[in-house]
Amino acid sequence: MYVGRTSETILKMTSFDTFYNDLLELVNKHEKNNTPLKVEKDLEANIVKIFGENITALARAKNGLNDVTELAYATAEHHPYWNLLYNCSEITNIILERWKSELSKKDISDIEWSIKELKQSLEKITEKIDNSI
Repeated sequence: MYVGRTSETILKMTSFDTFYNDLLELVNKHEKNNTPLKVEKDLEANIVKIFGENITALARAKNGLNDVTELAYATAEHHPYWNLLYNCSEITNIILERWKSELSKKDISDIEWSIKELKQSLEKITEKIDNSI
């Protein structure tokens, strides 16, 4: 049974590697037709990202934050650090949304609320650490 699982893992890795190689061929084809693309990969995690020529650092940051926020939502209350991650992502989301403009009073209030939540979460984590010693 263990051998079967190992074979399945190897098969999945091989399938993704094949996909990635096929994708690179497609990217190269489009780049030859003057469509600049940027490909980033983390093959160990089976992640490939493709960015068009007009991608900005701000757009990339927002896109990456969506992944962080998804993790915070998916683990809500099931992980001891979820609230830290969630509130940090909320603060970051506000900042990124207002990157080219001004923060409003409501934005400041929301950030302050998230900071209070962060402090409370850290206190709970610190209590657990202190109680376990």
